[in-house]
Amino acid sequence: MKIAVDEWKEAGHITEGVLFRSISKTGRVWKTGMTPKVLWEVVRAGASRAGIEKLALHDLRRSCARLCHLAGGELDQIQFLLGHVAIQTTERYLGCKQKLRFAVNDRMGIEPENAASAQ
Repeated sequence: MKIAVDEWKEAGHITEGVLFRSISKTGRVWKTGMTPKVLWEVVRAGASRAGIEKLALHDLRRSCARLCHLAGGELDQIQFLLGHVAIQTTERYLGCKQKLRFAVNDRMGIEPENAASAQ
């Protein structure tokens, strides 16, 4: 991905400012970047080519959050990314549920030495 971005920067002679810029129908590059409307049209066109007919902005937000979570992203960082005030909102958003049979704190390795003989 970095190679593609570097190639884009080189081809567009971009040394500072916004990376993705609009290009008019006449080929003129706008140095101020893309408007949200232009960016959304680019995303919708790509989704259509991928066979995704119904796509909402919120779908992308939710997918991003879930992919971050599946990749091991910490809940508080995902909360910050989403702008949620309460961590409980993020938990509901992601569908997080505690698995008490496999509690994460059971794997910390701080069992007392005689815990095995007490069972």
